[in-house]
Amino acid sequence: MDQTQNGFDPAVVEAIAARLKNRPGALMLILHEIQDRFGYVPREGVPTIAHALNLSRAEVHGVVTFYHDFRHQPPGRNVIRLCRAESCQAMGAVALAEHVRGRLGVGFGETTRDGDFTLEAVYCLGNCGCSPAMVLNDELYGRVSPARFDELLAERKEGRR
Repeated sequence: MDQTQNGFDPAVVEAIAARLKNRPGALMLILHEIQDRFGYVPREGVPTIAHALNLSRAEVHGVVTFYHDFRHQPPGRNVIRLCRAESCQAMGAVALAEHVRGRLGVGFGETTRDGDFTLEAVYCLGNCGCSPAMVLNDELYGRVSPARFDELLAERKEGRR
């Protein structure tokens, strides 16, 4: 596969857009599949998507930037999604978020300089009974304390998980 150094392959974006362009809700389907494939929606893919759907680049860009689920850059090797909804906040997520940001040295929507971790805010993981909750690389954790977060972080850094 001939790709640029960031993993983006324009031919893949073109194929996805061509396959899905006639389906209801095509833009969202295309964007989700591209993000699933590359880990983000490359800015370089916006013109291809716009052309396939007969939309302006601004329209496609507007949808990509409106929805928080779409990333604009490749994520880190590990993605942390920390719940910021009311139930989690009531059970300590505000303090946990401060701890996580301090430990990683990044804010929400950012990736650590070494590319190891991306921190994302989410607004409900459906695990309210076990607040505060987070997802680390598609694995859901409940009742996450700062100490438990540090354990999980250490496991990832040591390559044990």
